[in-house]
Amino acid sequence: MGRILAIDFGRRRTGLAVTDPLRITANPLLTVETRELMNWLRDYFSREAVDQVVVGHPTQMNGEESESMNYIRPFLGQFRKQFPDMPVTMYDERFTSVLAHKAMIDGGMRRKDRQDKAVVDKIAACIILEGYLEKLKIE
Repeated sequence: MGRILAIDFGRRRTGLAVTDPLRITANPLLTVETRELMNWLRDYFSREAVDQVVVGHPTQMNGEESESMNYIRPFLGQFRKQFPDMPVTMYDERFTSVLAHKAMIDGGMRRKDRQDKAVVDKIAACIILEGYLEKLKIE
């Protein structure tokens, strides 16, 4: 069984999280510059067994897609072209940044460290992945 990789796509930076090989836990992985994302993914997929990718789906409070989808759609098209056999699932990412900040505060992270947006991005990706794993348990 391969890992599940979560992507919190951003215009500048993209947060990444991954499950353990048994898909029990979600762990923040790192944040990469978005312009380097496809190269990073190609390298990671060549080293690690990944069976599925979960991409944060930005939605507004009323359930409609947010403007961020204008940046994510081209990425998804490029991703599917580069990795046609890799299943991709979109998962609601509402409140993930807020939850990431709360997790950092609850974890005792210093204020200065909490201002590092790269940390927020990878924790947000982890929250997306945790939500997706919970959804799988229910289904």
